[in-house]
Amino acid sequence: MSISVQNISKSYQQLKAVDAISFEVNEGELFGLIGPDGAGKTTIFRILTTLLLADEGKAKVLEYDVVKDYKSIRNSVGYMPGKFSLYQDLTVEENLTFFATIFGTTIEENYDLIEDIYVQIEPFKNRRAGALSGGMKQKLALCCALIHAPKVLFLDEPTTGVDPVSRKEFWQMLKRLQQKGITILVSTPYMDEASLCDRIALIQKGKILKIDSPQNIISNYDKLIYDISSKNTHGLIHDLKNYPSQYSVYAFGEFIHYIDSKKDFNPSDLNEYLEHKKHSEIIIQPAKTSIEDVFMDL
Repeated sequence: MSISVQNISKSYQQLKAVDAISFEVNEGELFGLIGPDGAGKTTIFRILTTLLLADEGKAKVLEYDVVKDYKSIRNSVGYMPGKFSLYQDLTVEENLTFFATIFGTTIEENYDLIEDIYVQIEPFKNRRAGALSGGMKQKLALCCALIHAPKVLFLDEPTTGVDPVSRKEFWQMLKRLQQKGITILVSTPYMDEASLCDRIALIQKGKILKIDSPQNIISNYDKLIYDISSKNTHGLIHDLKNYPSQYSVYAFGEFIHYIDSKKDFNPSDLNEYLEHKKHSEIIIQPAKTSIEDVFMDL
């Protein structure tokens, strides 16, 4: 077991950021903490990387206790915080050399770990880190987190604020790193990234709502969701919320996602109701369930 968390809690004054959370990450697994800002993801990362003490509970990383064995953990893991935290006045190469030296290694010694990533930023190796684009900054930060060959990699919202192409490239890199035997714990507010993990924990307001593989979470969801649209989207949301048997109504891209509380729900009855409410160009069709749908319901 690479990571073990047992009933961890942490409060900031009156705010309970993490509330009795427990989960485990297997060796070589790509595990995701999925939830919005303020859900408690960063607090969990800081506890596991020995930067913050929990109020209650226990946690281990690579069988090391996060309190007693903090030095061993710091030597064995790589941590990429949500905010870019490298030296912006140093060049790409200087940053990487600095972090390699801190851990008593060299770029050459562990180059095979970062090669796929570094070749993309090598043309800018003499550019100061502060002058890099968002995607390039993330790649440099990942190289610095990997340069000492960590056994566990902690990535706190690594793709926030990064363009879609760079996001896709970043996840491809994570898959390649996983194939090299590195355990990866990643957090993200993007629900579409959940499907790229082996297992995920859906988290909200400091509590874990569900832990399973993305496929199991979706396949075990037992409610039928409908895509609904009309010419008057704003009025549609209002009228659907006032439909007597509605269970859930929320915007989802170009459609409204609607769930009815009746087992024998008939879309024709809803269509008739919307026509009575003066809606036109009505579309009612079954929707494909996503992680975001399950999260909204939970």
